[in-house]
Amino acid sequence: MVPNADDLLRLEVEEVAWVLLQHLQSLGENSGDGVVSRGSVSPYNFFNLLSGRPEYGDRQGQVNEALQEAWGWLEHEGFLVRDQGQPSSLWLRFSRRGRMLRSREQFDAYRRAALLPRAQLHPAIGVKVYPTFLRGEYDTAVFQAFREAEIAARSAGGFGAEDYGVELMRKAFRPVNRPDRPAVTPGPLADTTLPVAEQEGMRDLFVGTIALFKNPPSHRIVRPDPAEAAEVILFASHLLRMIDRLAPRSGL
Repeated sequence: MVPNADDLLRLEVEEVAWVLLQHLQSLGENSGDGVVSRGSVSPYNFFNLLSGRPEYGDRQGQVNEALQEAWGWLEHEGFLVRDQGQPSSLWLRFSRRGRMLRSREQFDAYRRAALLPRAQLHPAIGVKVYPTFLRGEYDTAVFQAFREAEIAARSAGGFGAEDYGVELMRKAFRPVNRPDRPAVTPGPLADTTLPVAEQEGMRDLFVGTIALFKNPPSHRIVRPDPAEAAEVILFASHLLRMIDRLAPRSGL
């Protein structure tokens, strides 16, 4: 798959892991050299075989080190797990994830999922949006994230189904008026403890994000970069936490 040592050593550990995973998956039920037995793989046998048959000449030691790092990555990420059916802990088997990711596109989508740390996401986004991002559907994931923010604002503010989009946010975060203007009732999610200018900024923030990130995917195809999509989804998660914080002020 990568016959040149220099080419292999230039790869990142995740890229070497993909090469190694493909190689191990190709060995079949029994490789005939003890590396594979009844669908399980042995790192001990695998690296002993490499050392005894140096296909990369005097670079074999460096290649082995890169492959060991990749093997460790596969175990850490749950592609290889201990085979409880084998008497020795040196035998591993492919996990469900390891068996499922068969194409480079699937593997790359999994790698990009690391751009979006699930532990930092608001629960609504972690449950509903993260799986979409994991599948590589970045435009849909961004839309879903801001839809969750819109739904949360509607619920926390006590609005009906007829209220949605930027108008919903204008109503929900309507600030108190400046002293020189007629008094108005602030929106149910307006933080009236803040100066009026900051209340206006919060309203504009929610209105702008809905207009910029939720509405466009509703009307046309938008293809965000994976890193950009992750950043935007994290921002939507922050907005949801702001709504959670302001919801008690609505009296709900």
